[in-house]
Amino acid sequence: MAEIELGLAKSARPAYGFDDVAVVPTRRTRDSDVVSLAWQIDAFRFEMPMLGAPTDSVMSPRTAIALGRAGGLGVLNLEGVWTRYDDPEPLLAEIAGLPTDLATSRMREIYAEPVRPELIRQRLSEIRDAGVTVAGSLSPQAVQEHQQTVIEAGVDLFVIRGSTVSAEHVTKTGEALNLKQFIYELDVPVIVGGVVTYTAALHLMRTGAAGVLVGFGGGAASTSRSVLGIHAPMATAVSDVAAARRDYLDESGGRYVQVIADGSLGTSGDIVKAFACGADAAMLGTALARATDAPGRGWHWGPEAHNQKLPRGNRVQVEQVGDLEVVLNGPAPVADGTANIVGAVRKALATTGYKDVKEFQRIDVVVAPRR
Repeated sequence: MAEIELGLAKSARPAYGFDDVAVVPTRRTRDSDVVSLAWQIDAFRFEMPMLGAPTDSVMSPRTAIALGRAGGLGVLNLEGVWTRYDDPEPLLAEIAGLPTDLATSRMREIYAEPVRPELIRQRLSEIRDAGVTVAGSLSPQAVQEHQQTVIEAGVDLFVIRGSTVSAEHVTKTGEALNLKQFIYELDVPVIVGGVVTYTAALHLMRTGAAGVLVGFGGGAASTSRSVLGIHAPMATAVSDVAAARRDYLDESGGRYVQVIADGSLGTSGDIVKAFACGADAAMLGTALARATDAPGRGWHWGPEAHNQKLPRGNRVQVEQVGDLEVVLNGPAPVADGTANIVGAVRKALATTGYKDVKEFQRIDVVVAPRR
């Protein structure tokens, strides 16, 4: 791709977000009922390639169970209010009712309470007892402290999720997480991210990760672009990481690493474009926060919103469109891609003639002017 000269000392490669691209119809169509959205990572199979983002506004034990029963994967934030408080419901209601000028400071106070190992065990047990796949998430900084608790509590899938995660972290304080050793010792599939470049993704794949999260600063609640000046348009990021997956498949002699888009997925159309750019699955935050039974009560926020030193996110209000079932499977009360997102993705594959997501990754995509 030709670079653009910004000035005599700096050039840049063009990059595109999902709003910049469009999927091109093919010569073939098919019925929606012959389209499969099944997704498999390691030994775990799901009826839909959708993960619930590990944020307190989206995933509680109850909503993780509900998403699991619907055919997706709910990932519980093991550093959230559910592992800090016996009963966080009053605090979630308080966060939803905070005035904007007090939200950040009060959320910092709420999340200053220490994580309790016994609550990690209890919450994971609640999900396991419901008979769905158990998945929990820690930030890279918290893995060292809580990894033994997670191992003892037992998870089916483990997620290490941060603003950005690398296979080579340099630190002056403490011992950096040896990602490759941790993944080997945990002995369950690990999903790691986010990354947005070919090289970073390839390095994470070499650690043994079963899946890689793609995204940085693209979510609706993130302010990383204005605070840090860092942002990665998602269409280009997903495509670059998909290229790393292809090359690692050859390098490893056939080991396939799942590419999971994580950010800028506000509508079903965005999810469709993520798959078209090479993603195998999508981690959903804002899309699921719109459910009337989501813990956020019409608000959405991520861990960056209550960072104790440098907040890089906001608590944002989202339009509620129906309960989780309506958001996932309809019937949709609106025509903007925020409800029946699974049905919309299935319809997109049917309209373009593809039978599943893996096949759909080969579809043509064009750069299209924003409307």
